[in-house]
Amino acid sequence: MTQTVLVTGVSRHIGARVASVLAADPAIDRVIGVDTVPPPSLSRDGGVPSDRVEFVRVDLRSPDIAQVIAAADVDTVVHMSLVSAPPRSGGRALMKEHNVIGTMQLLGACQRSATVRRVVIRSTTAVYGSSPHDPAVFAEDTEPGEHPGHGYAKDACEVEGYVRGFARRRADVAVSMLRFANFMGPGIDSPLTRYLSQPVLPTVLGFDPRLQFVHEGDAVEVLRRMATEDHPGTFNVAGDGVLLLSQCARRAGIAALPLPAPAFRLMGDLVGDLVRGVGFTGYSAYSAEQVRLMRYGRVVDTTRLATALGWRPKYSTAAAFDSRFATAARR
Repeated sequence: MTQTVLVTGVSRHIGARVASVLAADPAIDRVIGVDTVPPPSLSRDGGVPSDRVEFVRVDLRSPDIAQVIAAADVDTVVHMSLVSAPPRSGGRALMKEHNVIGTMQLLGACQRSATVRRVVIRSTTAVYGSSPHDPAVFAEDTEPGEHPGHGYAKDACEVEGYVRGFARRRADVAVSMLRFANFMGPGIDSPLTRYLSQPVLPTVLGFDPRLQFVHEGDAVEVLRRMATEDHPGTFNVAGDGVLLLSQCARRAGIAALPLPAPAFRLMGDLVGDLVRGVGFTGYSAYSAEQVRLMRYGRVVDTTRLATALGWRPKYSTAAAFDSRFATAARR
């Protein structure tokens, strides 16, 4: 039985939802949420019920996380703290420290713990990269056509390497690594949702990539199951089916603007500079990995997850997209 769960990244939307769902489970005695800033309900109305989630302010890059795990006799760790875009201050270097060094510190604390017996890691299908040499569909053991060399995807590859090392050293711990497709849903704010929210959608001329999404509700359910059951291994997580980028534009009711690849990247830089210049900090220019995704796309097979859990997502890729972007006419 799961007794004490520690959830990292609780100040972010999915992490907060996971902590909230676990806290509502009567079989779980304690839920401890850690992050560098409080989760939503501790700073404003809504979000995580603060009476059921104990918040501890911890920077995962510090060794303090080991003290938290030891003091609470944590038996399950759900690591949600990977960030997909550089913070407004600190840039790419701070992002890498948070993702990679933070995960190393967390895994080191778990390795030394006598009570931890289950670890769940949020990863990403971006570890497969996007290239013209990719297979039509990636299974969990498929080698990428080109290994990611930039940003979040590269961080995730490094994180997965450390997780595999931890799993070898602590064979008594059930380690579940979840490679999520891009999150989608009403509460999701990400580089991809911001890209898809533009009034005119720049695309790469001559390319119409296949995309997959996972609805935030389905993502939370998978994380809940993994946190309360033993399913060691690596699993792809995505909604059924695919959407072409052109279909996304039509479903959202926005016009596509095909551009040569260099102009596509330049457009992202220019728009980013423009919106930041007027004080809007939520937008980020297109990363190298996003540019490649918008050219070559990525599709994964989720058979392993369906078999392990006996479960299918409630939302298909198309339904997940519509929950966030469908026009009023389509609704």
